[in-house]
Amino acid sequence: MDQKFASHIKGLDKSYKKLLAMEACTIRDIPTDCPTGGVYLFSERGKPLYAGRTRRSIKVRLQGHVTPNSEACPFAWRLAREKTGLDGSRKVLLANPTFSTAFENAKERIKLMKVKYVAETDPTRQALLEIYVAVASGAKHNDFDTH
Repeated sequence: MDQKFASHIKGLDKSYKKLLAMEACTIRDIPTDCPTGGVYLFSERGKPLYAGRTRRSIKVRLQGHVTPNSEACPFAWRLAREKTGLDGSRKVLLANPTFSTAFENAKERIKLMKVKYVAETDPTRQALLEIYVAVASGAKHNDFDTH
């Protein structure tokens, strides 16, 4: 294995285990001392659903997943598409009352989900850790497909 790449993946499992060991919280009760930069995992009823990453404050990013009047909530988009079976551009979907309602309901659902996170500021390690967390946890809504 390339040594440069090996240095990036070293410790991913340790970070994953640290994330899993964290006491889960909801978006509403994230501590104020939440780290800047890292990977997070949303779960519902003990089932991992979505892993994400951010270079910003993890608390700010998590709140962004449920922001009212925002079209930039990727996890909510996935949940609403799953619920409705609808697909298409964001503009078209938001004009559809069935989808629009499902999208807002998805954001409310996300507010109740449990979330865990771990700090990681290096962009390359962070990207690899997001993939590691999604794959290792079996997060249902991560596919890493291009769009």
